[in-house]
Amino acid sequence: MDSYALATRNTVEVVTDEELRSVLSQDKKRVYAGYEPSGEIHLGHLVTINKLIDLQNAGFEVVVLLADLHAYLNRKGTMEEVRELADYNRRCFEAVGLTDAEFVMGSDFQLSPEYQLDVLMLSQRITLNRATRSMNEVGRQMENPTVSQMVYPIMQMVDIARLNVDAAVGGIDQRKIHMLAREHLPSIGIKAPLCIHTPILNGLDGKKMASSSGNYISVADSEETITKKMKKAFCPPEIEENPVLQTLKYHVFPRLGTVTLHRPEKFGGDVTYASYEEMEAAYGAGNIHPADLKGAVSAGLIEALADARAFMNSE
Repeated sequence: MDSYALATRNTVEVVTDEELRSVLSQDKKRVYAGYEPSGEIHLGHLVTINKLIDLQNAGFEVVVLLADLHAYLNRKGTMEEVRELADYNRRCFEAVGLTDAEFVMGSDFQLSPEYQLDVLMLSQRITLNRATRSMNEVGRQMENPTVSQMVYPIMQMVDIARLNVDAAVGGIDQRKIHMLAREHLPSIGIKAPLCIHTPILNGLDGKKMASSSGNYISVADSEETITKKMKKAFCPPEIEENPVLQTLKYHVFPRLGTVTLHRPEKFGGDVTYASYEEMEAAYGAGNIHPADLKGAVSAGLIEALADARAFMNSE
């Protein structure tokens, strides 16, 4: 797979395609994604982690921002709590294959006078309404937002400037913040970043994935837990919004390349699929039973996360 195909696979949008092709032609290119420290790294996080690995293989230097201050501003815990989680998350990222990346703790550079001056300058250019709208998809308790949450997107813009990156990766829920960055960073002498957006996957129950709902698979889950959760997963006959198919597309195939469906001969026997599209078409045509699909996805996910599971269990 060439560098462009690696950079664009399993993305929702690239802003812009022309800029991506230009950045890919550079000898040196840097990309970053930021993560609020979380108690569990699950398949929702893994979508952007997989994309960073793709971009690393496409020639990018990868920077991971462990966004402890952002988590604090977004009411995710005390600074001590989020910093402790940040260190755990770094180990998780490495365990799932994101090695040779540069890990940066947000508070190590975001409290500098130069950084804060950039935040203040940009705060003069951005209305409260725009800041609020940019946070609606990512903010906690946004029915009653705090002033700290209005600082959050402005800091994210300054992160792009201070980390000296060409591109920013995030879920499509980050789009409004990234568009603010593209619009306003040039006003402080920083080139508008290339933005690469990945989809937001459903939880196993078909609803929004959330740690509080428990509708996710963690990268540290045991084989038994993965199998049990997948057996209970929502798996409608439709392709769209099917969390089992989403797991297959965004996690199993990118890491394994092929998937084998095991079943008795009377039900069609074993079949190996060389692409997600081929397997999706078979499921859509009714040639794969939902239970068989879940079994194949469970086995594939267990294999794909074996190294991460072994690493985390050895901690």
